[in-house]
Amino acid sequence: MEHIPVTMVREDLCGLRSHPLPEGYRLRRFCPGDERLWAEIETQAGEFDDPAYAEDRFNREFGASLDEMRDRCFILETADGHGIGTATAWYNGAFRRPDTDALLGDCGRIHWVGIRPAFQGRGLSKPLVSVALSRLSESHTKAYLTTQTTSWIAVKVYIDLGFVPLLPTPRWEEAWRLIAETTRCPQLARFL
Repeated sequence: MEHIPVTMVREDLCGLRSHPLPEGYRLRRFCPGDERLWAEIETQAGEFDDPAYAEDRFNREFGASLDEMRDRCFILETADGHGIGTATAWYNGAFRRPDTDALLGDCGRIHWVGIRPAFQGRGLSKPLVSVALSRLSESHTKAYLTTQTTSWIAVKVYIDLGFVPLLPTPRWEEAWRLIAETTRCPQLARFL
């Protein structure tokens, strides 16, 4: 499938449902020193080609905000403490709707969600993202995320968690048609 970026929004953060982790897994908050772990997870999840580059990107994006990362970034671990996933409940006070260019306000952002491939497909994504959404609800009234057509499995998770496509974005019709064809998700039937 072609890689086409898409944006999704959740217009309110009321009524969030909890999704418990399967047995044998736990969540903790980011601690300074987890930068390399974050880079390894995101690289294995396919976001980067090289852990050193991923760690550099982390430092450029979050290095001055480690206190906020302690509050907003979650690490998914096995029961023995092996880090296998991450999600960040970030923000963007200047997020604008691409369709109207209207400022969406102080919007929470689901950011850098990744799970090591060996642990994908085990029902871990929804609990991980739902914890990040819960954290966003403490500070924000709405949320958005960016993803891509090649992450269509994650898109299904985001839809189940109340996100909807933000339209229009560049190539949105083509992107959402591809995702709808691949997922056969009833919420996306209008794009077929």
